[in-house]
Amino acid sequence: MDHSEVKRISVTIIAQNEEQRIAKAVVSCQDFADEIVVVDGGSKDATVEIAESLGCKVFFNPWPGFAKQRNFAAEKATHDWIFFIDTDEFANEELKNSIKQWKAGKTADADIYNIYRIGNFMGKWLDKGEHLPRMYNRKVTSIKETEVHEGPEPEGRKIGFMPGILWHDGYRSIDDHVIRFNKYTALEAQKALSSNQSFSLMRLLFRPVLRFGQKYFVHGLFKKGLAGLTVATLWAYYEYLTQIKLYELKRVQNSGVAE
Repeated sequence: MDHSEVKRISVTIIAQNEEQRIAKAVVSCQDFADEIVVVDGGSKDATVEIAESLGCKVFFNPWPGFAKQRNFAAEKATHDWIFFIDTDEFANEELKNSIKQWKAGKTADADIYNIYRIGNFMGKWLDKGEHLPRMYNRKVTSIKETEVHEGPEPEGRKIGFMPGILWHDGYRSIDDHVIRFNKYTALEAQKALSSNQSFSLMRLLFRPVLRFGQKYFVHGLFKKGLAGLTVATLWAYYEYLTQIKLYELKRVQNSGVAE
């Protein structure tokens, strides 16, 4: 891409019943977005009205799954560069400035940009985050069709990094976290089944232990008190559920009995 070319960005957000969170997400992107597209899956609250009041372009699409909904949003966007976030995420000042500088042609180009995301839990922001691909050129890639942890297809694409932080204010309650983990592990197990992954007793026994150790010691969650212990334990639970659900799916598949 010629650095003299004007770069325009469409921010896309998928939402459903997020009236308490969507405004913060939208407002955090207004400094750099050339448009903000919200795709609503059928909210019963004021999500749509709030998004429209903030100048977003709002479209309705019955929930088809994460990847399909994000691709639907990208299709509705005007510009080829897509920055996608969830309703419980918001950009910090450094990230806003990085994207504005990139738009001005001061940053080397890539096809996909990773962004550093940090979450919170029980009122505490965690020290360790994760790099996630959240900005991409839809002319050269799209969101990969997968059951969970969707992102733009990276194969053969140049990956860059956009400095700054995407804050993930995702904690609601322990109940909510367990419900979401239950949903995501079901999708993880289905993804593993679709990939013909075999069930392994060793993975069932050791992945939860290794994930706990990674989160609690390597990522420093031991410094976060009870909140850190709970996060690490929940991630161990996540790993166990994923593996045992894969076992169950395999057993049903092998017996030829439909669920």
